[in-house]
Amino acid sequence: MILYNITFTVSNDVEEDFVQWMKETHIPDIFATGLFLEHKFFRLLNSPDDNATNYSLQFFAESTAKLIEYESRFAHALRYETQARYGENAMAFRTLMELVK
Repeated sequence: MILYNITFTVSNDVEEDFVQWMKETHIPDIFATGLFLEHKFFRLLNSPDDNATNYSLQFFAESTAKLIEYESRFAHALRYETQARYGENAMAFRTLMELVK
């Protein structure tokens, strides 16, 4: 199992819109690729900045091959949509994790 984690630092000015857009548009668009088994969306409770909130968006894939397919076919366009909508008000960094058995 591969975990594709996207952590966002979101300005409080756009936070409400960001959460709504994630739930109604962005997460469904990523999940609609058919390459992930499930997803989770978290708000970090210990955000270090009073002017921003951190969110973790997690997608679970059965293999690295599925993630590579996502990256090559869909990731660029979906990342662009987020960047175009929020710019520096929602900065993201991505990590990949593998389930340890």
